[in-house]
Amino acid sequence: IGVGLVGFGLFFLLFGILLYFDSVLLAFGNLLFLSGLVFIIGFRRTFTFFFQRPKLKGTSFFFGGLVVVLMRWPILGMLLEAYGFISLFKSFFPVVFGFLGSLANIPLL
Repeated sequence: IGVGLVGFGLFFLLFGILLYFDSVLLAFGNLLFLSGLVFIIGFRRTFTFFFQRPKLKGTSFFFGGLVVVLMRWPILGMLLEAYGFISLFKSFFPVVFGFLGSLANIPLL
């Protein structure tokens, strides 16, 4: 259920951006993404991830951007969310890039 919610959340975010920052689709995508994250790793671990002391700046930007999107200012809200997302998940980027680099070494039939 969690992976599906995250997938639909990312789909609605992408679709909202493609439709010239439609605020309803962006807000729905954000809510689906966050609820999927809760389903995947649990409520307590999600709460502790977002509210760690070094990540409070990224969390405030991410949730502030979510509030701004809900207030119907989608471009500014998505910029704030993007900055918050990058600052929250910057420790995961080397792992992701390493995994994507190892995919290039898989031989094709």
